[in-house]
Amino acid sequence: MSAATASPTAGPVRGEPLLTLEGVHTHIGAYHILHGVDLSVPRGELTMLLGRNGAGKTTTLRTILGLWRASQGRIAFAGRDITALPTPQVAGLGIAYVPENMGIFADLTVKENMLLAARGARRIEQVDTQRLEWIFGLFPAVKKFWNHPAGKLSGGQKQMLAVSRAIVEPRELLVIDEPSKGLAPVMINNMIEAFAELKRSGVTLLLVEQNINFAKRLGDGVAVMDNGVVVHAGAMRELAEDTGLQRSLLGLSL
Repeated sequence: MSAATASPTAGPVRGEPLLTLEGVHTHIGAYHILHGVDLSVPRGELTMLLGRNGAGKTTTLRTILGLWRASQGRIAFAGRDITALPTPQVAGLGIAYVPENMGIFADLTVKENMLLAARGARRIEQVDTQRLEWIFGLFPAVKKFWNHPAGKLSGGQKQMLAVSRAIVEPRELLVIDEPSKGLAPVMINNMIEAFAELKRSGVTLLLVEQNINFAKRLGDGVAVMDNGVVVHAGAMRELAEDTGLQRSLLGLSL
C-alpha cells in the first residue's frame, strides 16, 4: 500500500510527538517559574531535560502532571489537551511520575508498595504475573527484598523500587526526576540498562538529570533549560560532541 493510500487507522508512529508543551507558564504563589516552555517528547524515545539548578526542570515535570497548574500555554499528550486536567486523570492516560524524593512508603514492604501502585488490584495475586517477572528481570533487588520494609533499602534499591512502582501497570510515558542522584556507579549502570530495556519495550521516557555521563549514554534527544525556558533542543549526540555548545548552555563539558 502506498503512503498516499495508507490506512487512516494506522497506529502511532515512533518519533512523532507524544507529549508537547507550547508556551507554558507556571506561577507558584508570587513566583513566576516557567516563562513560556516549548518542549516536544517523541514517542518511543528517551528525552533528557538538562539545565543548571533552578532552571525550571522539576517545575516543568510537575506542571505536566498537573501537580502545579500552568497559568498560560498548552500541554498535549497523544493529541489530547491535558493542560487543565487534574493529576489522577493525567495519570490515568498512561503517564507515570517518579519524583526526586522517589515517593515510596518507608514503613511498607516492597510488595505492599508495588500493590499500592497497581490500581486495578486489591491483592498481589491480582497483579499481572508476567509483568512482575519482567520487572524483576529489570530490577532484581525488587524481587530479592520483596518482603522487606522499603525504608531499609539502599538509595539505589529505593530508586529501583520507585521506577518499578511506576511501571507495575503499562504506561506510555515515564517521567523521572534525577534517577541517578546519589547512586553509586554500579547502580547507575544498572539503571541505564533498565531504562534502555524500557525504551525497547515501547515506553517513552522524559528524564531530568544532572549526571551528564548518564545523559550522554542514554538520551536520544535533549532539551536544555535556563531561567524557565528551553534554550536548546536537539539530538543528544550533537550536544555531546559539541564542547562549545556544552559550555555555553551548561557551563561544562560532557
